[in-house]
Amino acid sequence: MEVVKTVNEWRDLLKPALESKTSEFRLMGYPQATSDDIWNCLVQKVWKGNPTMRLHEVTQDIFHLASNLYMSYLTVNAYQDDDLMASIAALTGGQTGENSNN
Repeated sequence: MEVVKTVNEWRDLLKPALESKTSEFRLMGYPQATSDDIWNCLVQKVWKGNPTMRLHEVTQDIFHLASNLYMSYLTVNAYQDDDLMASIAALTGGQTGENSNN
């Protein structure tokens, strides 16, 4: 009998696989790679949420995550963070809290 759980329920068990993938990306020249970023990339780009899967399927997805998909995920997130800061600045009249002592 195969156990099926949501991917988030498997996360603690998959820490060694995530750390291995993080080390791989760092060796490939991506020093900013973290286990959390890799997990979030998988949730948003590969699994598109929190689906139910078998352990071996989740593990396979971690080890098969391509560096170009990971970098695409980081790039999109960087642009979204920039848009968020621009939106905050627009709402506050250009002040983001740094010099709001007026």
